[in-house]
Amino acid sequence: MTVIFAKTAYINAAWQKNVRITIVDGRICQIDAGVQAAVDDQFADALLPALANLHSHSFQRAMAGMTEYRAAGQDSFWTWRKLMYQFMDKITPEQIEAFAALTFMEMQEAGFASVGEFHYIHHQTGGDKYDNIAELSERIFAAASQSQIGLTHLPVLYSYGGAGRQALSDEQKRFGNDVDQYEILHVEASKAMHLLPKDANIGIAPHSLRATCPEDLRHILPNHLQTPVHMHIAEQPQEVADIEQWLGARPVEWLLENFDIDQSWCFVHATHLTMQECLNMAKSGAVAGLCPITEANLGDGAFDGGRYIGAGGRFGIGSDSNVRISLTEELRLLEYSQRLRDLGRNILVKDEGSVGQSIYLGAAKGGAQAIGRDTGEISIGQYADLIAIDSGHVALCGLADEQLLDGLCFAASDQVITDVWSAGRHMVQGTKHIKRDEIIGNYKVALNQLLASI
Repeated sequence: MTVIFAKTAYINAAWQKNVRITIVDGRICQIDAGVQAAVDDQFADALLPALANLHSHSFQRAMAGMTEYRAAGQDSFWTWRKLMYQFMDKITPEQIEAFAALTFMEMQEAGFASVGEFHYIHHQTGGDKYDNIAELSERIFAAASQSQIGLTHLPVLYSYGGAGRQALSDEQKRFGNDVDQYEILHVEASKAMHLLPKDANIGIAPHSLRATCPEDLRHILPNHLQTPVHMHIAEQPQEVADIEQWLGARPVEWLLENFDIDQSWCFVHATHLTMQECLNMAKSGAVAGLCPITEANLGDGAFDGGRYIGAGGRFGIGSDSNVRISLTEELRLLEYSQRLRDLGRNILVKDEGSVGQSIYLGAAKGGAQAIGRDTGEISIGQYADLIAIDSGHVALCGLADEQLLDGLCFAASDQVITDVWSAGRHMVQGTKHIKRDEIIGNYKVALNQLLASI
């Protein structure tokens, strides 16, 4: 049993004072407000539900800063992808584990208690299978076990090299599977999850419409009902045009017309939507998986957030390429991208109210839904995914409790986050992960080995 005492905590849509939260087996079992702390309580200043990072490719963290050089011609997502494939070609299982551990640790230090790992490297260079087809999934599990982040594993189905069932390129063969082989991979990965805490979860991730096909989706989806389903969708104008030419409809339009899209789905990016697609997606109950830092870094464009939230749409945030892992910067850029496009202020709130509260709490609930995790608010029965922030920090000290979420999202950095609990596991203490030195040491060795091989 763990007990956290908070000077103030956001519970039942209000800030409450002097709160004791009792945690058993990773879940909140009792909440008492207006009480005194006990000697053995863990202390927090201002306590909030922690966010889930709903979309990550952890190995790409090792590329951060390596693709910001302009070559001849115009750089784009597609030229970045070519460089990413070259980098990925040499990565070993041991390096994948070390890179993922660092990524997960940095997520926790930034305030994320859980992650949806969109995992698509499955095989050896050239596409040969490992003796254990789930070898690289198990490396992700080992990294999650070391960092103790709450993991939803999302093994990726990637069967084709482009829209219209194009053959995989040589660079893509490390993550290529047909649907039958994918099911074997998923079964073996599911078996190996006993290595993780019991709050770990597994879903599926058909990579995108360009990397799958209608028949494969109809084959695989009935086998994975009531589990998270994540898919890249409408990230780039070229992708939208290619799918429309092939299937006769835009990507989001086609999915909504051909499948029963519900709350188990997460549409990652969904950057390029028509007004009607935006409204229909909001009505479906699916979560928009938004990754503002990566979307800006790759030049994807800005999601139509004002219209979507106005229609009741659900959303969460992810760090995607992990070029920069920051909870506060993701939320800030999410709102600022709307302001820059629409030439207005305070966009991402329905009707009226606090923008910081709207985007933080919206991302908490939407992220939890997207990765199938019982969290997103501080309430009895939920996993104790929690963050403590220092309301006395110079970035926040002038604010009333009701302004703290605005201050967190628009005035502060992640350094105001002092503690993070993942299902009650107190992994970040005094702003630092308790296994920080070990994880960083392993990462530096792995990175140096990889760079020497390229």
